[in-house]
Amino acid sequence: MSDSLEVVARSATGSRESRRLRRQGMVPAVLYGHGEKCVDLAARREALEAVVRHGSRIVELKGAVKTSALVRDMQWDTFGVEPLHVDFVRVDKSERIKVRVPLDLRGEAPGHRAGGTVNMVLHEIEIECTPDTIPEKIHVHVGKLEVGGTIKVHDIELPKGAKVVTDGDETAVNCVVASHKPEEAATAGVAEPEIIGRKASEEGDSAGEG
Repeated sequence: MSDSLEVVARSATGSRESRRLRRQGMVPAVLYGHGEKCVDLAARREALEAVVRHGSRIVELKGAVKTSALVRDMQWDTFGVEPLHVDFVRVDKSERIKVRVPLDLRGEAPGHRAGGTVNMVLHEIEIECTPDTIPEKIHVHVGKLEVGGTIKVHDIELPKGAKVVTDGDETAVNCVVASHKPEEAATAGVAEPEIIGRKASEEGDSAGEG
């Protein structure tokens, strides 16, 4: 999946210039790769955010440059709302590239129904594929995951033509016995209002983080 993105050239760089661009609704960018020189660019924030919403990893840059590019890295503000900078890497749709793709759990694990806890040990894996076949997510099916069981990277079904780069023996997902805090077990089933009230008060006194 790819979108087109209009970009303009930047003649100046630096933090001051970047702040000026952002005030104008632009996002600073850089394009590199394929042994060619780096090009300083900028794109409209709204257009770049639309690309992100669509889940595009490959974009067709037009305007100041005309090339297919991979969205290699995007920096966000402290709240993860506003894009601050984006790195583009030139790609040829026929070449194979390495990218990191997030994992997405699908189904219900029998181990969870049996009281276990399903943990995502890895939230993404690296694969090698052509630019036009980069998946937005890789689904990990947990329908056969029992308590004490694991799903290794080599157990994950990849899109056609993709090859895993991450170590296949790494654990991606596991299901372990749910642990309970001693105080939770000790107070389970206690219904006296005065005890519940005192526990709530103690929690309120100890809550100091914010």
